[in-house]
Amino acid sequence: MKFIQSSKNPQVKQWKKLLMKKEREKTGFYLLEGHHLIEEALNYKDEVIELIVSETVSLPAHWNLDGVEMTVVTEEITDALADTGTNQGVFAVCRKREVAMSLTGRSYLLVDAVQDPGNIGTLIRTADAAGIDGVILGNGCADPYNPKVLRSAQGSHFHIPLIHMPLNEAIAELKNRGVPVYGTSLGRAADYRETKVRDAFALLVGNEGSGVNSALLQETTSNVFIPIYGKSESLNVAVAAGILLYYFQQSLKNV
Repeated sequence: MKFIQSSKNPQVKQWKKLLMKKEREKTGFYLLEGHHLIEEALNYKDEVIELIVSETVSLPAHWNLDGVEMTVVTEEITDALADTGTNQGVFAVCRKREVAMSLTGRSYLLVDAVQDPGNIGTLIRTADAAGIDGVILGNGCADPYNPKVLRSAQGSHFHIPLIHMPLNEAIAELKNRGVPVYGTSLGRAADYRETKVRDAFALLVGNEGSGVNSALLQETTSNVFIPIYGKSESLNVAVAAGILLYYFQQSLKNV
């Protein structure tokens, strides 16, 4: 066990770099914050590389820390590492998961250029809750290992595969396997309740402001919309995805 007192220590500077996407992509590591998320990560072998713990914090006795390096630091250092206004004094350096690109499941969520970290995290969490086989993130999406995404997903990163690939390629591969792909659109689309899902499905949702890229909508099996009964122009992308994922998943179970 090490003890670091200075926020100018090179190791502290390296930890702080993991708050940036460029460093996460370069190293393959990311920084996780808070008891709940770290406890979830510890349930998966080799996920946590190192724990960073404030000298004022006691860790839960039931945590299995075998093989996990631990460094004790000052409150000044944990404050410097925190992405939130307050922190719980515990962080973890974790390894990003390597996920195979083959799409062999029965249900997928495809995400096109959703930029808000909170929305990406909620989409991942919702897909996990709905029992979806994987989330495919296309170009322009917020980094799934952004601290705000991690907080919003509440540990679902460890439960569901996150796949990065061009969405046109994903759509083509899914359709070749006989998996229908349903886009979300207000134009040239049917009420989602008219769609009958039988053996498998993939749902494509898009950017908060502009929706799904029109070129991708031309490649889908068909497109659906959710009726708006009030005066709002649209639903939040994560809310809409939740409605559709549960509807389609329930349709599969009722076949």
